[in-house]
Amino acid sequence: MPKMIVSIDGVVIKEVQLTKDRTTLGRRPYNDIVIDNLAVSGEHAVLQLTGNEVYLEDLNSTNGTYVNGKAVKKQLLQNNDTVEIGKYKIKFINEAPGATFEKTMIMKAGMVPPMPARPAAAPAGAAATATAAAPAPPGATLGTTNDPALNASIKVLSGAAAGREVPLVKVVTTIGKPGVAVAAITKRSHGFVVAHVEGSNKPTLNGSAIGPEPVTLKNGDMLELAGTQMQFLQVG
Repeated sequence: MPKMIVSIDGVVIKEVQLTKDRTTLGRRPYNDIVIDNLAVSGEHAVLQLTGNEVYLEDLNSTNGTYVNGKAVKKQLLQNNDTVEIGKYKIKFINEAPGATFEKTMIMKAGMVPPMPARPAAAPAGAAATATAAAPAPPGATLGTTNDPALNASIKVLSGAAAGREVPLVKVVTTIGKPGVAVAAITKRSHGFVVAHVEGSNKPTLNGSAIGPEPVTLKNGDMLELAGTQMQFLQVG
């Protein structure tokens, strides 16, 4: 199934499956793909699904729509094409099912997605190879990974969700409130790093503002963004 993977400065923000005949993209909240940034027009572009082909059409946007560095008005997208809108890059994927891409989630202030469900007990001597995730709330998607070497979570310390823990099971987890403060926590071979993705209010790590450059997280580090205080916890 065709999909779009939205990123900024190399950090994945969201992944959207193209299931409708017409998928709109823009800054206004009623769009199917919302990018809350002033460089994006309210109704910026539309993706038209015809069979297994996807056409991208610019809707006379202010800053234009680019595919692989070229300005376009309407174009048939090819697998791995990169759509550029402002500082955002949107990778178009359209290939046979089976490709694996980590999904991300948006955790708005005061909201914590449900904890992943525990996998069924594996036979003696066999290792569980997948984790079943509980249904995600509207606007959030969940992904899984099979890397037991790094076990970490974010514990919410303030707000309505205080006391809840969100396991960091994906390669990239974005948290915060879009348009206000969004940070991305990325799993790397040596551990986890955090970086500021968007929003005028920069998140803080142990009281210091976080910039766009990734900062290594340590067990017990304190994060604050969009008015919510959180603690990074890592075991192993």
